[in-house]
Amino acid sequence: MLIRERSEELEKKILCHRAALSANARRDREEKKDPLRTDFQRDRDRILHSNSFRRLKHKTQVYIAPRGDHYRTRMTHTLEVAQIGRTMARALRLNEDLVEAIALGHDLGHTPFGHVGEQALQEVCGHFEHNEQSVRIVEKLEKEGQGLNLTGEVRDGMLNHCGKLTAHTLEGALIKYADRIAYLCHDYEDAETMGLIGPEDLPDMVKRKIGTTHSSMITALVTSVVKNSMQNEEDGIHMSKEGDEVLRTFRQFMFDEVYMSKALIPDRKRGSNVVKMLYNYYTEKRADGSFHETRLPEKQIRLAGGHIPLAAVDYISGLTDNFAINLFEDIFVPRYWTFKKE
Repeated sequence: MLIRERSEELEKKILCHRAALSANARRDREEKKDPLRTDFQRDRDRILHSNSFRRLKHKTQVYIAPRGDHYRTRMTHTLEVAQIGRTMARALRLNEDLVEAIALGHDLGHTPFGHVGEQALQEVCGHFEHNEQSVRIVEKLEKEGQGLNLTGEVRDGMLNHCGKLTAHTLEGALIKYADRIAYLCHDYEDAETMGLIGPEDLPDMVKRKIGTTHSSMITALVTSVVKNSMQNEEDGIHMSKEGDEVLRTFRQFMFDEVYMSKALIPDRKRGSNVVKMLYNYYTEKRADGSFHETRLPEKQIRLAGGHIPLAAVDYISGLTDNFAINLFEDIFVPRYWTFKKE
Protein backbone atom coordinates (compact mmCIF):
# COMPACT_ATOMS: atom_id res chain seq x y z
CA MET A 1 0.00 0.00 0.00
CA LEU A 2 1.30 3.48 -0.89
CA ILE A 3 2.18 5.88 1.93
CA ARG A 4 -0.59 8.24 0.76
CA GLU A 5 -3.17 5.44 0.95
CA ARG A 6 -2.03 4.56 4.47
CA SER A 7 -2.45 8.22 5.43
CA GLU A 8 -5.97 8.26 4.02
CA GLU A 9 -6.86 5.10 5.94
CA LEU A 10 -5.41 6.62 9.11
CA GLU A 11 -7.61 9.69 8.65
CA LYS A 12 -10.72 7.51 8.61
CA LYS A 13 -9.70 5.86 11.88
CA ILE A 14 -8.54 8.91 13.80
CA LEU A 15 -10.57 11.91 12.63
CA CYS A 16 -14.07 12.66 13.91
CA HIS A 17 -17.02 11.62 11.79
CA ARG A 18 -17.62 15.17 10.52
CA ALA A 19 -14.04 15.87 9.45
CA ALA A 20 -13.21 16.31 5.77
CA LEU A 21 -11.31 13.30 4.40
CA SER A 22 -8.53 13.64 1.83
CA ALA A 23 -9.80 10.58 -0.01
CA ASN A 24 -13.03 12.45 -0.82
CA ALA A 25 -11.32 15.61 -2.09
CA ARG A 26 -11.96 16.67 -5.69
CA ARG A 27 -10.19 18.98 -8.12
CA ASP A 28 -11.61 20.77 -11.16
CA ARG A 29 -8.96 19.05 -13.28
CA GLU A 30 -8.26 15.44 -12.41
CA GLU A 31 -4.66 14.57 -11.64
CA LYS A 32 -2.64 11.47 -10.96
CA LYS A 33 -2.43 10.87 -7.21
CA ASP A 34 0.81 11.55 -5.38
CA PRO A 35 2.47 8.43 -3.93
CA LEU A 36 3.41 10.16 -0.66
CA ARG A 37 1.06 13.05 0.03
CA THR A 38 -2.69 13.31 0.41
CA ASP A 39 -4.52 15.86 -1.72
CA PHE A 40 -4.72 18.37 1.12
CA GLN A 41 -0.98 18.03 1.75
CA ARG A 42 -0.32 18.72 -1.93
CA ASP A 43 -2.54 21.81 -1.77
CA ARG A 44 -0.63 23.08 1.26
CA ASP A 45 2.67 22.60 -0.54
CA ARG A 46 1.47 24.27 -3.74
CA ILE A 47 0.42 27.36 -1.81
CA LEU A 48 3.64 27.41 0.21
CA HIS A 49 5.76 27.41 -2.95
CA SER A 50 3.68 29.98 -4.85
CA ASN A 51 4.83 33.47 -5.82
CA SER A 52 1.79 34.96 -4.09
CA PHE A 53 2.70 33.37 -0.77
CA ARG A 54 6.27 34.68 -0.91
CA ARG A 55 5.04 38.23 -1.49
CA LEU A 56 3.15 38.15 1.82
CA LYS A 57 6.40 38.77 3.71
CA HIS A 58 6.45 42.35 2.41
CA LYS A 59 2.75 43.16 2.81
CA THR A 60 1.30 45.15 5.69
CA GLN A 61 -0.59 43.68 8.58
CA VAL A 62 -1.36 46.96 10.40
CA TYR A 63 1.67 49.25 10.10
CA ILE A 64 2.47 50.41 6.58
CA ALA A 65 5.96 49.39 5.41
CA PRO A 66 7.25 49.04 8.99
CA ARG A 67 11.01 49.49 9.45
CA GLY A 68 11.27 47.37 12.59
CA ASP A 69 12.12 43.69 12.22
CA HIS A 70 9.69 42.39 14.84
CA TYR A 71 6.32 43.70 13.69
CA ARG A 72 3.90 41.30 12.05
CA THR A 73 3.58 41.15 8.29
CA ARG A 74 0.88 39.43 6.28
CA MET A 75 3.11 36.34 6.12
CA THR A 76 3.76 36.07 9.86
CA HIS A 77 0.04 36.57 10.42
CA THR A 78 -0.66 33.71 8.02
CA LEU A 79 1.78 31.42 9.82
CA GLU A 80 0.21 32.24 13.19
CA VAL A 81 -3.26 31.48 11.81
CA ALA A 82 -1.95 28.12 10.61
CA GLN A 83 -0.44 27.33 14.02
CA ILE A 84 -3.59 28.26 15.92
CA GLY A 85 -5.74 26.40 13.41
CA ARG A 86 -3.71 23.21 13.65
CA THR A 87 -3.83 23.30 17.45
CA MET A 88 -7.62 23.49 17.42
CA ALA A 89 -7.93 20.94 14.60
CA ARG A 90 -5.89 18.34 16.47
CA ALA A 91 -7.88 18.84 19.66
CA LEU A 92 -11.16 18.48 17.75
CA ARG A 93 -9.91 15.60 15.57
CA LEU A 94 -10.39 17.57 12.37
CA ASN A 95 -8.17 17.40 9.29
CA GLU A 96 -5.00 19.34 10.15
CA ASP A 97 -3.68 19.27 6.59
CA LEU A 98 -6.85 20.88 5.25
CA VAL A 99 -6.78 23.50 8.02
CA GLU A 100 -3.16 24.35 7.28
CA ALA A 101 -3.76 24.62 3.53
CA ILE A 102 -6.70 26.99 4.03
CA ALA A 103 -4.72 29.05 6.53
CA LEU A 104 -1.71 29.44 4.23
CA GLY A 105 -3.94 30.51 1.34
CA HIS A 106 -6.57 32.62 3.06
CA ASP A 107 -4.82 36.02 2.60
CA LEU A 108 -3.04 35.54 -0.74
CA GLY A 109 -5.31 38.16 -2.31
CA HIS A 110 -4.59 40.90 0.21
CA THR A 111 -3.51 44.26 -1.17
CA PRO A 112 -0.51 46.35 -0.17
CA PHE A 113 -1.22 48.43 2.95
CA GLY A 114 -3.61 45.83 4.37
CA HIS A 115 -7.30 46.60 4.65
CA VAL A 116 -6.57 50.23 3.73
CA GLY A 117 -5.55 49.07 0.26
CA GLU A 118 -8.54 46.76 0.06
CA GLN A 119 -10.96 49.58 0.86
CA ALA A 120 -9.21 51.88 -1.62
CA LEU A 121 -9.67 49.38 -4.44
CA GLN A 122 -13.32 48.94 -3.45
CA GLU A 123 -13.84 52.68 -3.76
CA VAL A 124 -12.21 53.12 -7.18
CA CYS A 125 -13.31 49.97 -8.98
CA GLY A 126 -16.67 49.30 -7.30
CA HIS A 127 -16.01 45.82 -5.92
CA PHE A 128 -12.99 44.14 -4.40
CA GLU A 129 -12.76 41.54 -1.63
CA HIS A 130 -9.44 40.04 -0.64
CA ASN A 131 -10.93 36.59 -0.04
CA GLU A 132 -12.36 36.50 -3.57
CA GLN A 133 -9.02 37.66 -4.94
CA SER A 134 -7.28 34.87 -3.02
CA VAL A 135 -9.40 32.32 -4.87
CA ARG A 136 -8.87 34.10 -8.20
CA ILE A 137 -5.11 33.87 -7.65
CA VAL A 138 -5.08 30.11 -7.10
CA GLU A 139 -7.60 29.47 -9.89
CA LYS A 140 -6.55 31.92 -12.60
CA LEU A 141 -3.32 33.82 -11.95
CA GLU A 142 -0.66 31.52 -10.51
CA LYS A 143 1.60 29.47 -12.80
CA GLU A 144 1.16 31.75 -15.82
CA GLY A 145 -2.61 31.38 -15.83
CA GLN A 146 -2.80 27.65 -15.15
CA GLY A 147 -3.68 28.15 -11.49
CA LEU A 148 -2.79 25.72 -8.72
CA ASN A 149 -5.77 23.39 -9.29
CA LEU A 150 -6.51 23.19 -5.56
CA THR A 151 -9.23 21.01 -4.13
CA GLY A 152 -12.71 22.45 -3.70
CA GLU A 153 -12.48 22.15 0.09
CA VAL A 154 -9.41 24.39 0.29
CA ARG A 155 -10.84 27.01 -2.05
CA ASP A 156 -14.12 27.00 -0.14
CA GLY A 157 -12.29 27.64 3.13
CA MET A 158 -10.27 30.45 1.59
CA LEU A 159 -13.36 32.11 0.15
CA ASN A 160 -15.48 31.85 3.29
CA HIS A 161 -12.97 32.67 6.04
CA CYS A 162 -14.27 36.17 6.81
CA GLY A 163 -17.37 38.26 7.35
CA LYS A 164 -20.76 36.57 7.45
CA LEU A 165 -19.74 33.89 4.96
CA THR A 166 -19.98 30.25 6.03
CA ALA A 167 -17.59 27.52 4.94
CA HIS A 168 -18.94 24.10 3.98
CA THR A 169 -16.44 22.19 6.13
CA LEU A 170 -15.72 22.34 9.85
CA GLU A 171 -12.09 22.98 8.95
CA GLY A 172 -13.09 26.08 7.01
CA ALA A 173 -15.30 27.28 9.88
CA LEU A 174 -12.40 26.77 12.27
CA ILE A 175 -10.13 29.04 10.21
CA LYS A 176 -12.54 31.94 10.67
CA TYR A 177 -11.92 31.76 14.43
CA ALA A 178 -8.20 31.08 14.02
CA ASP A 179 -7.85 34.16 11.81
CA ARG A 180 -9.66 36.47 14.20
CA ILE A 181 -7.88 35.17 17.29
CA ALA A 182 -4.50 35.50 15.59
CA TYR A 183 -4.87 39.05 14.33
CA LEU A 184 -6.46 40.47 17.47
CA CYS A 185 -3.81 39.00 19.76
CA HIS A 186 -0.75 39.77 17.67
CA ASP A 187 -1.99 43.22 16.66
CA TYR A 188 -2.48 43.98 20.35
CA GLU A 189 1.08 42.87 21.08
CA ASP A 190 2.47 44.99 18.22
CA ALA A 191 0.46 48.02 19.36
CA GLU A 192 1.79 47.58 22.89
CA THR A 193 5.35 47.38 21.52
CA MET A 194 4.77 50.62 19.59
CA GLY A 195 3.44 52.35 22.69
CA LEU A 196 -0.04 52.94 21.25
CA ILE A 197 -1.78 51.08 24.08
CA GLY A 198 -0.95 49.17 27.25
CA PRO A 199 -2.56 46.44 29.39
CA GLU A 200 -4.23 49.09 31.54
CA ASP A 201 -6.23 50.27 28.52
CA LEU A 202 -7.93 46.94 27.88
CA PRO A 203 -11.64 46.63 28.80
CA ASP A 204 -12.15 45.04 32.22
CA MET A 205 -14.00 42.06 30.75
CA VAL A 206 -11.10 41.30 28.43
CA LYS A 207 -8.52 41.52 31.23
CA ARG A 208 -10.58 39.27 33.50
CA LYS A 209 -11.37 36.59 30.96
CA ILE A 210 -8.29 36.31 28.75
CA GLY A 211 -5.53 38.24 30.53
CA THR A 212 -3.21 40.90 29.18
CA THR A 213 -0.43 39.02 27.39
CA HIS A 214 -0.29 37.65 23.87
CA SER A 215 0.15 34.12 25.21
CA SER A 216 -2.67 34.21 27.77
CA MET A 217 -5.08 35.71 25.24
CA ILE A 218 -4.47 33.04 22.62
CA THR A 219 -4.62 30.23 25.18
CA ALA A 220 -7.93 31.44 26.63
CA LEU A 221 -9.62 32.08 23.28
CA VAL A 222 -8.44 28.84 21.66
CA THR A 223 -9.49 26.84 24.73
CA SER A 224 -12.94 28.44 24.57
CA VAL A 225 -13.41 27.42 20.93
CA VAL A 226 -12.22 23.87 21.54
CA LYS A 227 -14.21 23.24 24.72
CA ASN A 228 -17.47 24.62 23.37
CA SER A 229 -17.10 22.81 20.04
CA MET A 230 -16.44 19.53 21.84
CA GLN A 231 -19.48 19.90 24.04
CA ASN A 232 -21.76 20.92 21.17
CA GLU A 233 -20.27 18.85 18.38
CA GLU A 234 -23.29 18.90 16.09
CA ASP A 235 -23.47 22.71 16.21
CA GLY A 236 -20.14 23.10 14.40
CA ILE A 237 -17.28 25.35 15.47
CA HIS A 238 -18.39 27.93 18.04
CA MET A 239 -17.36 29.70 21.19
CA SER A 240 -19.67 29.97 24.16
CA LYS A 241 -21.88 33.09 24.29
CA GLU A 242 -19.54 34.54 26.89
CA GLY A 243 -16.51 33.77 24.74
CA ASP A 244 -18.06 35.43 21.70
CA GLU A 245 -18.89 38.49 23.82
CA VAL A 246 -15.27 38.74 25.00
CA LEU A 247 -14.04 38.42 21.42
CA ARG A 248 -16.45 41.12 20.19
CA THR A 249 -15.43 43.46 23.01
CA PHE A 250 -11.74 42.86 22.31
CA ARG A 251 -12.26 43.45 18.58
CA GLN A 252 -14.17 46.68 19.13
CA PHE A 253 -11.42 47.91 21.45
CA MET A 254 -8.79 47.16 18.79
CA PHE A 255 -10.75 49.02 16.13
CA ASP A 256 -11.26 52.04 18.36
CA GLU A 257 -7.77 52.28 19.81
CA VAL A 258 -5.49 50.74 17.17
CA TYR A 259 -6.87 50.19 13.68
CA MET A 260 -8.57 53.62 13.61
CA SER A 261 -6.03 55.29 15.89
CA LYS A 262 -5.32 58.95 15.15
CA ALA A 263 -1.60 58.13 15.09
CA LEU A 264 -2.10 55.79 12.12
CA ILE A 265 -4.58 57.91 10.12
CA PRO A 266 -1.99 59.94 8.16
CA ASP A 267 -0.23 56.83 6.84
CA ARG A 268 -3.55 55.11 6.21
CA LYS A 269 -4.57 58.02 3.99
CA ARG A 270 -1.23 57.99 2.19
CA GLY A 271 -1.48 54.25 1.55
CA SER A 272 -5.03 54.64 0.29
CA ASN A 273 -3.99 57.44 -2.07
CA VAL A 274 -1.13 55.37 -3.49
CA VAL A 275 -3.54 52.55 -4.41
CA LYS A 276 -6.18 54.88 -5.85
CA MET A 277 -3.72 56.90 -7.92
CA LEU A 278 -2.07 53.77 -9.31
CA TYR A 279 -5.45 52.35 -10.30
CA ASN A 280 -6.50 55.60 -11.97
CA TYR A 281 -3.18 55.76 -13.81
CA TYR A 282 -3.47 52.22 -15.18
CA THR A 283 -7.12 52.65 -16.20
CA GLU A 284 -6.81 56.16 -17.65
CA LYS A 285 -8.14 56.42 -21.19
CA ARG A 286 -6.82 58.30 -24.19
CA ALA A 287 -8.81 61.01 -25.91
CA ASP A 288 -10.31 58.40 -28.25
CA GLY A 289 -11.60 56.34 -25.31
CA SER A 290 -9.00 53.55 -25.54
CA PHE A 291 -6.78 52.43 -22.67
CA HIS A 292 -3.03 52.98 -22.38
CA GLU A 293 -2.34 49.24 -22.61
CA THR A 294 1.45 49.64 -22.40
CA ARG A 295 1.22 50.92 -18.84
CA LEU A 296 0.51 47.46 -17.42
CA PRO A 297 2.70 44.37 -17.86
CA GLU A 298 1.62 42.45 -20.95
CA LYS A 299 1.33 39.25 -18.92
CA GLN A 300 -1.15 40.91 -16.54
CA ILE A 301 -3.39 41.99 -19.41
CA ARG A 302 -3.28 38.51 -20.92
CA LEU A 303 -4.26 36.86 -17.63
CA ALA A 304 -7.21 39.26 -17.37
CA GLY A 305 -8.40 38.36 -20.86
CA GLY A 306 -7.60 41.84 -22.16
CA HIS A 307 -9.81 43.53 -19.56
CA ILE A 308 -7.69 46.51 -18.46
CA PRO A 309 -9.52 47.44 -15.21
CA LEU A 310 -9.39 43.80 -14.07
CA ALA A 311 -5.71 43.59 -15.01
CA ALA A 312 -5.09 46.74 -12.97
CA VAL A 313 -6.80 45.24 -9.94
CA ASP A 314 -4.83 42.00 -10.29
CA TYR A 315 -1.56 43.88 -10.62
CA ILE A 316 -2.08 46.41 -7.83
CA SER A 317 -3.48 43.90 -5.33
CA GLY A 318 -0.41 41.72 -5.86
CA LEU A 319 2.08 44.49 -5.08
CA THR A 320 4.05 44.55 -1.85
CA ASP A 321 4.06 47.74 0.22
CA ASN A 322 7.52 48.91 -0.79
CA PHE A 323 7.07 47.98 -4.44
CA ALA A 324 3.83 50.00 -4.54
CA ILE A 325 5.56 53.00 -2.93
CA ASN A 326 8.50 52.78 -5.35
CA LEU A 327 6.15 52.42 -8.30
CA PHE A 328 4.19 55.46 -7.14
CA GLU A 329 7.36 57.52 -6.84
CA ASP A 330 8.56 56.41 -10.25
CA ILE A 331 5.28 57.42 -11.91
CA PHE A 332 4.23 60.52 -9.99
CA VAL A 333 7.24 62.07 -8.20
CA PRO A 334 9.39 64.44 -10.30
CA ARG A 335 13.01 63.46 -10.82
CA TYR A 336 15.90 65.75 -9.97
CA TRP A 337 17.92 66.63 -13.03
CA THR A 338 21.62 67.41 -12.92
CA PHE A 339 23.08 69.41 -15.79
CA LYS A 340 26.71 69.10 -16.73
CA LYS A 341 28.69 72.29 -17.10
CA GLU A 342 29.82 72.92 -20.65
